[in-house]
Amino acid sequence: HIAASLPLPSERDHLRPRIDLIVFMIDIKSKYSLKNVEASLAYVDASFFLGKVCFLVTGVGRVNYCSIDTSGVCKLRETYRSPMLFCELELEGVRVATAQRLLRILQICAGLLPGVSALSFLSLMRNSDD
Repeated sequence: HIAASLPLPSERDHLRPRIDLIVFMIDIKSKYSLKNVEASLAYVDASFFLGKVCFLVTGVGRVNYCSIDTSGVCKLRETYRSPMLFCELELEGVRVATAQRLLRILQICAGLLPGVSALSFLSLMRNSDD
């Protein structure tokens, strides 16, 4: 399911499936995109940041068109201790690889991979960032 921002409308709460992963998309070419994500973060329960939130930063292949400083975006990763993926959606190979990575993260967060928990995955991602 896709939402432009949080909070989600409450009128369909009873029909909404369990949420296993929240992916915040940030378009590096749009300051509004970052502001929208920052505003939406306030509506996420603190327990979700323990392995169930991921940031996806798009448009990184077009450095000349960036409206957001990448250090500001990376600060979100540090503040919320959540993985961050960078991609260029206009390149099909990168788009497919990113979709596969997100699907793997979702499988882990949903508990569909035996022996791997969202918390252990988060720990592995944190170690790879260092």
